[in-house]
Amino acid sequence: MESLTPMIDGFGVVLEPANLLYCLIGVVIGMLVGVLPGLGPAATIAILLPLTFSIEPVTAIIMLAGIFYGAQYGGTITSVLLRLPGEASSVVTVFDGHAMARQGRAGTALGIAAIGSFIGGTVSIVALSILAPVVAGFALDFGPPEYTALALLGILLVATVSNGGRVKAVVAACIGLLLATVGQDTFTGAERFTFGSMSLADGIDFVPVAMGVFGLGEILYNLEERAKGATAPSRVANVWPSRGDLRQSAGAIGRGSVLGFLLGILPGGGATLSSLAAYGLEKRRSKTPERFGHGAIEGVAAPETANNAASTSSFIPLLTLGIPANATMAIIFGALLIQGVTPGPQLVAEEPELFWGVVNSMYIGNILLLIMSIPLVGLFVKILRVRGTILAPITVLITLVGVYTVRNSVFDIALVIVFGLVGYLMKKYGFEPGPLVLAFVLGSLLETSLRRSLLVFDGDPTGFLTRPISGTLLVVLAVVILLPLARHLLRARRGAPDRQHEDAGT
Repeated sequence: MESLTPMIDGFGVVLEPANLLYCLIGVVIGMLVGVLPGLGPAATIAILLPLTFSIEPVTAIIMLAGIFYGAQYGGTITSVLLRLPGEASSVVTVFDGHAMARQGRAGTALGIAAIGSFIGGTVSIVALSILAPVVAGFALDFGPPEYTALALLGILLVATVSNGGRVKAVVAACIGLLLATVGQDTFTGAERFTFGSMSLADGIDFVPVAMGVFGLGEILYNLEERAKGATAPSRVANVWPSRGDLRQSAGAIGRGSVLGFLLGILPGGGATLSSLAAYGLEKRRSKTPERFGHGAIEGVAAPETANNAASTSSFIPLLTLGIPANATMAIIFGALLIQGVTPGPQLVAEEPELFWGVVNSMYIGNILLLIMSIPLVGLFVKILRVRGTILAPITVLITLVGVYTVRNSVFDIALVIVFGLVGYLMKKYGFEPGPLVLAFVLGSLLETSLRRSLLVFDGDPTGFLTRPISGTLLVVLAVVILLPLARHLLRARRGAPDRQHEDAGT
């Protein structure tokens, strides 16, 4: 029973009026963010970072978490009604969700998405409550070599499963690592890449990078995309699914919950990869795969369940290992550090109120999400009609004022503008900004752990292989690097005989 006491106390933390209010605010903002195409939870959390300084750490993280999983459902609304995914994880929902809307079943699609999101999120929260303390206990054995290998693996996995090309994702990650080295060397005190600027002596702050790349960059890119034209939202009726729809979707929801949870834990997994994998699994299992893309309700239920499950389980590596699994988790990681809280194995023991308060708030948040999602659809449809040229200037102003209030620095405003342009150009030319931000966050951990490890091993890099955990992680790292190369060589070898056969035939 003693082991359950912190978990029970966590519900007491969540049920405090202030925390309940911020949980509600986070979920509503998240849904709004999901509805507005192109903004996304990472950009919104980055913009709202300065607002969290004046509230308690647990309250701030409860709100930011609500924004994250609330946005997963909000993106469904535009995917179904406009064929325009409001969030990357809702891209797959477009295929069958909008087809259902054209058939007059938009309400059914939104209803099954809400139910699947609730079930997937709840299953993932229960598993999170059970597994997170176990992972934290295991992580107590981590030292500098293990964190070096884990940081490397996290950066590489994010780069290899990025939505853009792998080469572009690796380039973005390398830029992030380079930015992390700016400032004074923590070991020698030497200045690196400061160009004589005192403002850069302490390094580049996380807030201008995140608010620039995700906030300002996304706004600029979104303005350009929306200027290309928009369609009128479909009408919504008959929101609640029938028994037949529920029966048909039950298996997809169950499989999406498990798959989303597992993929959300992996660095680089997250909601987007989970929704893609869940959709592919259902299409492969179906006896009538030709229905997919033409209004199959399983094609809505599976990805929407999986992305909510993944958005919850991605908190496991963040809270227990101090390793953000995706770009949004990297920004929440930054928010925790700004609040004076260091995520990692000691968090469960040293900050039980924060840990269990955040975890248990997800139960409440998912219930609020289910209750509000259907009644607010009409409001969200009206918001979709507001022009981006009205919303964008307001958001930019909030971003610039917000970053200035962090350190009262005009230099930070200049950094936001620079990184905003960088983020815009990255999106425009197919470079995902996520690997850059994640590598920037993990860069200092990677460098510090690597150099401490080499001091322990007297400069011998083979020492990493002598430790069981770091050695295993490096083997996994090698597999991640070599497997795509092996597949490429195998395809090239298969293609060579085919070309020779064609040449002989001619």
